Amino acid sequence: MKTLKFKFYQHKRNRYLKRSINAAGVIYNKCIALHKRYYRMWGKHLNCAKLQAHIAKLRKRNPFWQSVGSQAVQDICQRIEKAYQLFFKHNKKGVRRPGFKKVKKYKSFTLKIAGYKFLGGNRIKIGNRIYQFCQSREIEGTVKTLSVKRTPLGELFMVIVVDDTPLPEIKFTTGNIAGFDFGLKVFLTCSDGSKIESPHFLKQSLNVIKKASRHHSKKLIGSSNREDARKNLVRKYENVSNRRRDWFWKLALSLTNKFDGLCFETLNLKGMQRLWGRKISDLAFGEFLQILEWVAKKKGKQVVYVDRWYPSSKTCNNCGHVLESLYLSVREWRCPSCQSVNGRDENAAKNIKTVGASTVRLGDVRQAQPAIAV
Repeated sequence: MKTLKFKFYQHKRNRYLKRSINAAGVIYNKCIALHKRYYRMWGKHLNCAKLQAHIAKLRKRNPFWQSVGSQAVQDICQRIEKAYQLFFKHNKKGVRRPGFKKVKKYKSFTLKIAGYKFLGGNRIKIGNRIYQFCQSREIEGTVKTLSVKRTPLGELFMVIVVDDTPLPEIKFTTGNIAGFDFGLKVFLTCSDGSKIESPHFLKQSLNVIKKASRHHSKKLIGSSNREDARKNLVRKYENVSNRRRDWFWKLALSLTNKFDGLCFETLNLKGMQRLWGRKISDLAFGEFLQILEWVAKKKGKQVVYVDRWYPSSKTCNNCGHVLESLYLSVREWRCPSCQSVNGRDENAAKNIKTVGASTVRLGDVRQAQPAIAV
């Protein structure tokens, strides 16, 4: 499957899509209320099929609910069912049950087979109205689902899931394989000795964001000035996100042009987040890996992941000697066996390359393996 995202052109008829999203939020809250009431009365979990049948009856008597397609209503019930199943399975790990949401903050609704029709070009019919979107690329494959999403700024996007095209064969054009080690000071350390520094986009814009946040907090709650200040604050955050994502795409294209095989170590991002907080969010390792996987998959390159428990930093890349312990503050160490001096990040990148290269030679395509360990 492949996901494509397109932005709707600004038009006054877009208010109908926003109205549908608001109606979807109301239906969502009604479903949550029914779940809670059913559990109080019977002590059991409400079955998804029963909930869908009941909501379908209520929808017939409510004209406002009818602005949402019937398949979108069924999808809302399925979303809640998935959320409850995750809660039942992982509640001991801190996963919470689904709760109520503010309607004005509700984000999207999803249509599967019916309720929309592409009219050619950049026009699409959703419900009884025709909308235009910015078609930045051709839609190839069979459309499986279509979601209409609303951003905090009120902009509307169309997210389409299509059947992915056949995967290209892995072709070694350069014959180069590299290992990469993530770091807090240096974003990526390559096994060939090169280093890629992170621009730290959030850190650069932090003062501007703090100023916009202070302006927002000083405005009267419920006033139009506060809403304008909120949108200004959201724009600052979106600017940071867009700049970072643009840099990630360019970096992914550069790396896949230079190397055929890219080897990384799996990351425990939740643990790193607890230790280093905002700095990990600014670096956004997980987002970069997702973009890199997509680019590599499209270009027929290979991304390999090494187990995070492999002692890449403690293993000497020259003789293979493994240290018993190595503190994080130690950035350089001398091997007691061969007396070679190893830089922590450079040594880890070389070891990751050694382990990952053996997988590439065996033809073990591991792009489907999760890049982030949670």
